[in-house]
Amino acid sequence: MLMGKEFRKRTAGFAAVCLAFCTLLAGCAQSGAENTGLTAPDYSDDRLWAYNGTDDSSEADLFLIGPTTYAGDEESINMSLDDEEGKESFLGALNMERGIYEDTLDMYAPYYRQGSFSAIDAGRMEESYELAYEDVSAAFEYYLENKNDDSPFVLAGFSQGAYMCLELMKNYPEELDDMIACYCIGWALTKEDTEEYPQLVPASGETDTGVIIAFSSEAEDITNSFFIPSGSWSYSINPLNWRTDSTVADRSLNLGACFTDYDGNITEEIPQLTGAYIDEERGALKVTDVSPEDYPAALSFLQEGEYHIYDYQFFYRNLQENVKKRVEEYIYKK
Repeated sequence: MLMGKEFRKRTAGFAAVCLAFCTLLAGCAQSGAENTGLTAPDYSDDRLWAYNGTDDSSEADLFLIGPTTYAGDEESINMSLDDEEGKESFLGALNMERGIYEDTLDMYAPYYRQGSFSAIDAGRMEESYELAYEDVSAAFEYYLENKNDDSPFVLAGFSQGAYMCLELMKNYPEELDDMIACYCIGWALTKEDTEEYPQLVPASGETDTGVIIAFSSEAEDITNSFFIPSGSWSYSINPLNWRTDSTVADRSLNLGACFTDYDGNITEEIPQLTGAYIDEERGALKVTDVSPEDYPAALSFLQEGEYHIYDYQFFYRNLQENVKKRVEEYIYKK
């Protein structure tokens, strides 16, 4: 599919845009104790919510955790909550996903001191994610106690946000009775995780509830990736046929790949862009019918053919439809 190729190269991946934007800002970032935005946030402050309830007529909520948008530097490995331009970029990345959820769910999404791209490059990802999780956990607790109003909810996150979703599920098992599903896209869900934490249940079909929808996209010739290294394995479900085996889903099942801007507007939609199947050896989602030339990796720690930044975009309409189906299934059962 060559139509729109040059356009997509310029605009398709939110990560490429965010990284370039935030790199320009990195020199302005404060660090360490001098940065008041790196103190523990108080989530009673509405300014710390990117989404703070969007549709109170919805029968269920969304707790959405944003992906990495902050470049950082050697000293600043977590985003400051005083960084208004950084928060603007964070909100833009959320907006690029919001269309998948907003017609079905009342949305909540906290700003948090997210780990940076620089932390990954410096081998300090674990350190930066520990601080980020403190905020996500505090925001989730505040949401449950003050905003949820006993509504069922969907957890969702992409990349770093997906990691945070899994950590919440590990640490809040009793609260998961009201969880419709967790869309944990762009992160690995390992057998070790599910064995240690039995509440982590991989999705097995299109409408099961209380489960984790996980996958990481890559080209067919990739055998080793940042998220699923060679020799490891991740649970995945195919968002085109909702199977967990290697059955190939033809591109005709793709309801629409959607490429969005920072306001959440769909700037280009391509029905039947790509097919997909699961690699049984690694659990990765193999994407057919597109090439790394048309959809570059865009991030320094990814090799060409890792379609990480397109995980949501390639399967946008299928995910949108699936969110609605799982919510309806959960509410119907109740």
